[in-house]
Amino acid sequence: MELNNLVKTTSKAKKRIGRGYGSGKGGHTSSRGAKGQNSRSGGRVALDFEGTKKNKDFFRRVPMLRGKSKLKSHLAKPVIIYNSELAIFDDGAIVDEKALVAKKLISAKNLQMFGVKILFDKAIDKKLEIKIPASKAVLKK
Repeated sequence: MELNNLVKTTSKAKKRIGRGYGSGKGGHTSSRGAKGQNSRSGGRVALDFEGTKKNKDFFRRVPMLRGKSKLKSHLAKPVIIYNSELAIFDDGAIVDEKALVAKKLISAKNLQMFGVKILFDKAIDKKLEIKIPASKAVLKK
């Protein structure tokens, strides 16, 4: 081991601008320019800021969502199939996506785009093994 082959272990601290002349980068305007919004303390401009109050900002230019649905998600909802529609299956059958498409309860395209969920409406007297999302009432029956 020789001194000229040692790994360099020193690291220089980051220059903290605007902390006086002794900081290595500072004094007076400290790289912020002379005047203006970005030279002031807290001079960061908000992402949605678009100038003066005369301009209508982006959020007010977008049409307002009205009514009860404005807080609801606008994502695609799954296709609903009621458990009474599953009466076409034989007793003890497995209910999954392929079986629903085979019995034409849902199209393959809708299944891929939206998914499917089984909800309870009437009791049926068949035991079915359900392998897709379903409500608690359907799974209990």
